[in-house]
Amino acid sequence: MTIEVRAARADEMNQFGLIGAYVYAGAFGDEPDNVVAQNNRPEWTLCAFADGRMAASYSCVPFTMRANGRAVAMGGVTAVGTLPEYRRQGLLRAITTRSLTDMRERGQAVAALWASQAAIYQRYGYALSSALVSYRIDTVDVGFADGNGGSARVARIDAEAGYDVLKKIYIEFVEQRMCYLHRAKPLWLNNVLSTTPATGPAHIAVAYADGGKAVGYVVYHVRNDKIVHPTRSQELVVKDFIWLTADAYRALWSWLARHDLVGRISWLRAPVDDPAPELFVEPRLLNAQTRDGIWLRIVDARVAVEQRGYQVDDSITLAVVKDDLTPWNAGRYTLDCSPDGATVTPSRGSADLTLSVKALASLYSGYRTPWQLAQWGLIDGDNAALERATRIFATRHAPHCPDNF
Repeated sequence: MTIEVRAARADEMNQFGLIGAYVYAGAFGDEPDNVVAQNNRPEWTLCAFADGRMAASYSCVPFTMRANGRAVAMGGVTAVGTLPEYRRQGLLRAITTRSLTDMRERGQAVAALWASQAAIYQRYGYALSSALVSYRIDTVDVGFADGNGGSARVARIDAEAGYDVLKKIYIEFVEQRMCYLHRAKPLWLNNVLSTTPATGPAHIAVAYADGGKAVGYVVYHVRNDKIVHPTRSQELVVKDFIWLTADAYRALWSWLARHDLVGRISWLRAPVDDPAPELFVEPRLLNAQTRDGIWLRIVDARVAVEQRGYQVDDSITLAVVKDDLTPWNAGRYTLDCSPDGATVTPSRGSADLTLSVKALASLYSGYRTPWQLAQWGLIDGDNAALERATRIFATRHAPHCPDNF
């Protein structure tokens, strides 16, 4: 059997779609021209062909990710699948190894994905780097402990005209955050503002402060007969919830609660530092559940660490242990950082912290603290170094990515 790893051609994207249809059991459509094929371009793909037949699919979508106030080029890994007759033969490892080299050459310092199975991707150096919180709450249970439901005016706007309004608010919201994506228009249309027969139309409600500035929005769907309730059988599903002020946050929740025929509000992608549990009169009624979010992989340690945002003036030397998939990352680096920027230079001195690229991804995103990683045996360093690293790698907000890719 002859194996070739290369990008798919345009006339092979039907094969690409069929692998996605089979591996993901029709979740994205069973036809060759399904969502997996439609949302990927041949030049993004890297596939394994066995004697000319596509045996494994893989795509790396170019994104820009917020990294604590800075922009970092990211490879969004998606549509990964291998037909069962070709599994356990090292095809995905070959593709991943080649892809990481390609990403580095393209200047994509980090990679990220939504893991179908963590066991697959941890062996390739990916680390859990964010979490998603799901809420399911009855409209009658939406209420604030202090009785303040927000004073911002909330009004619905037309979906077609809403793109420019939403984009402006979103850009301001994510500026200082971690792991949010820069949304190109296709990501808005395919994720946030998408409409299907199952979901119905996307509705947009915008919160306006005194003076008329738009300071928040919520995008949602409403469908009937989705829950068992004698009088309120509708479900309202939140697609995107963004706020620039605490008052806007309260006002938007109050707006959602006005839907008298809705028996359940579902928000399945809230950030872990969302304020609702702290503000609601009975937070248990949110029925909050937490699950894993995106998994992050450091592609180029020096570039990634240098491009990240920092909040303090400080310096630390990191020793990154050898990694077979990205051997260029091994070595010692000194990070000199400030709120104005950072530089990373090779070092011959002793290291303050020693860690793997997987532990570095956890540290980089702010999802894990240096103290946690040290207690779990994933970082080596003395107490003074851990304390300094805690200040350096702190993030203003919990890492979060609400967008599928």
